[in-house]
Amino acid sequence: MAQLSDDFDLAAYQNRLRRQWPGPAGEKARPYVDKFWDRLRRDLTISGRVEGNHGVYTVSIIVGSEAVISRCSCYIGKGGYCHHCAALAYTFLAKPESFTVVEKKSITAVQTLSNLDELSDHLAGISLEELISQLKKAGITQKAFAESIGMSTQHLSAVKRAEQRNHTFHELGATKLACLWVLERFGKQE
Repeated sequence: MAQLSDDFDLAAYQNRLRRQWPGPAGEKARPYVDKFWDRLRRDLTISGRVEGNHGVYTVSIIVGSEAVISRCSCYIGKGGYCHHCAALAYTFLAKPESFTVVEKKSITAVQTLSNLDELSDHLAGISLEELISQLKKAGITQKAFAESIGMSTQHLSAVKRAEQRNHTFHELGATKLACLWVLERFGKQE
């Protein structure tokens, strides 16, 4: 399991979580605390999966400088203030070392077919939103990109929004790969 990186301020992160979820875990959250698997931390985002009453839920919390934004794939978690979000926060507060740190991998590390694991790591560490932002910096609009891969701009926006809410379309990975390809051929990669 990866250690918390040196540039990550664990105490400040936990203080922000405590301000958002003060006191002990509530009655509805308590059964889910420490029951998460696929526990990850990417930069300032923690996430995990948990078995709920209606299936497996993906839960994430972003602790930014301005706000704490949480999301859950359960039917009441779109706004992020369900008991699964609280349980993820309490899980991180109790066991931050149980969250695997996902470091962003540079795309330049993926140069040969033998590095497909690195490609997977790179795609896991970057969001579609970030890739589209890089396209924009390279002078490629979201509309032009969507049309170039045979996708409507509305569908591309839906895929991007879904990823932000922990729901994924099957084509998310392929869309990210298409972004990388367009950046490599026509734009500057970061």
